[in-house]
Amino acid sequence: MIGLMKIFDAHCDVLSKLLENPELDFVHGSGLDVTLERMLASGIAVQNFAVYLPERYSGDFRYVLESIDLFHERILREPQMRFIRTKTDLRLSSAENRIGALLSLEGVDSLHGSLALLRILHRLGLTSVGITWNRANWAADGVLEPRKGGFTAAGLELIRECNRLGLIMDVSHLAEKGFWELIEASRKPVIASHSNASAISPRMRNLTDAQIRALIASDGVIGITFVPPFVSEEEPVAMDKILLHIEHICALGGKRHIGFGSDFDGIRQWLVGLEHAGKYDRLVNLLLSHYREEDVKSFVFGNWHRFYMEHLPDEIPATVQDAEDGITLGS
Repeated sequence: MIGLMKIFDAHCDVLSKLLENPELDFVHGSGLDVTLERMLASGIAVQNFAVYLPERYSGDFRYVLESIDLFHERILREPQMRFIRTKTDLRLSSAENRIGALLSLEGVDSLHGSLALLRILHRLGLTSVGITWNRANWAADGVLEPRKGGFTAAGLELIRECNRLGLIMDVSHLAEKGFWELIEASRKPVIASHSNASAISPRMRNLTDAQIRALIASDGVIGITFVPPFVSEEEPVAMDKILLHIEHICALGGKRHIGFGSDFDGIRQWLVGLEHAGKYDRLVNLLLSHYREEDVKSFVFGNWHRFYMEHLPDEIPATVQDAEDGITLGS
């Protein structure tokens, strides 16, 4: 990655595609937007891999575990990849010139209200939790749920447990009422891993100015996403339309709170000029033509990196480390 600017992408759905089609080749094959070959070509230094269950699997915890198995067997087995669970892992991924891989959960449907299952995922290396996808689940309403509700009593327990465990909470896809309840209830900053500004493109999954200001005030980060309708109402959508969202968030005081969350492999349309992860460096060049290099480094890497260095745990839970070290615990 010499000569390339480091990139930190906060959301992709590679695992979902691999779950549906295990024959896909993560290293350099077709059928995936994000491959190892493309990440190396464009300078991606950290990638967050979401566990998202397609609707026909939704609610079945078995497929969450199968997705995590795919993460280990198909992603982490590559020597250029490093699993990021702690601050030390994040530092070492850079020092070793390896691509850091984070694990997140998109939608808690499959937990069925069980905080024990949440704790199991935490022990398996989960670092962030998206509460919903577009519809309602046991914890809260998603953005497309007609009743536009907030959190359930069980969902409020989920917030408390995520705070206790140090799991980062993600508002992308969460209904607006739930957003405000989470901002009020959480003792930790929250993120929007893949959301844009609704003032620029008024889609329900995008954030209002008030929401953006609240995320900034909480010291969270907003991952600008590449989903064309969330970037612009035009068709087709050119990559440079992303600049409008950056300008708008900066005008709201968010320069230190802007990152990117592509949603690659979770989309069926692409921005012109940014059709897969191997073209991320073109976005960097576009940004360099409009912003200072220092600011571009913050947008594409530094802001997310700072946030995760502040909010990842210092070390993995002792029970997990014991198991990895081959220590047999008492029966």
